[in-house]
Amino acid sequence: MVDLTQASALVTGGAGGFGSATARRLAQRGAKVVIADVNDERGEALAREIGNGSVYVRTDILDEDSIQHAVQTALGLGPLRAAVVVHGGPPPPGSKGPQRVVNKEGRRIPLAHFAHMTNVYLNSAFAVTSQAAEAMANSEPLKDNQRGVIINTASIAGYEGQTGQVAYSAAKGGIIGMTLTLARDLAPLGIRAMAIAPGTFFTFAYGAMTLEQATAQFGPLIPNPKRMGDPDEYALLAGQIVDNDFLNGTTIRLDGAQRF
Repeated sequence: MVDLTQASALVTGGAGGFGSATARRLAQRGAKVVIADVNDERGEALAREIGNGSVYVRTDILDEDSIQHAVQTALGLGPLRAAVVVHGGPPPPGSKGPQRVVNKEGRRIPLAHFAHMTNVYLNSAFAVTSQAAEAMANSEPLKDNQRGVIINTASIAGYEGQTGQVAYSAAKGGIIGMTLTLARDLAPLGIRAMAIAPGTFFTFAYGAMTLEQATAQFGPLIPNPKRMGDPDEYALLAGQIVDNDFLNGTTIRLDGAQRF
């Protein structure tokens, strides 16, 4: 079990649906949480809400210096013991949602579209992971040589993407693919690596839709229970991963048995 008492935790995308729920859970376990995001209003409000010395740090996940600032802020609060990488990012310029590789007019999506998606969802996750791992590696170990745990966020689209999700599926598949190797790389340092692959959850991504509207549209897609996931269910699993030292090197699907 990673003891978060007198320690810090980093949550990128910390002001979002998954991130804010996870920040609350980690704070309940005693962590001083760095909420790394670009939504100043939500981030600052969340830091005030959860207390325990937690802070909001405006963080651009596509900028290594910005990530480093968030990590250093965490270290200033205590040894970094948990990093949850759950951020999203801006859509490709000019994007109008999912796009087939070749559209109905016979035109391909540009390489820039694919590169943007992999940069936002995969490259940035590696950037956060590597900096968090470095910070953990230079901390004093806990019991059984444990120094911390890093949890990345994949998606069931990394296994079975929908039409128009080639770039997103590739990026999330990359998260799945790197998790075991990452755990093996970091094992001598006492750092665990895990990933969560959520299905359909009601987060801020659904914009103006109410929970009732979203559930009516997307709930029938989930075998059991017949509803969308609650972000706190993601946070609950993240907390369990932190607690259980034998969870390492794998991706856990969290989707109510949903398959596209």
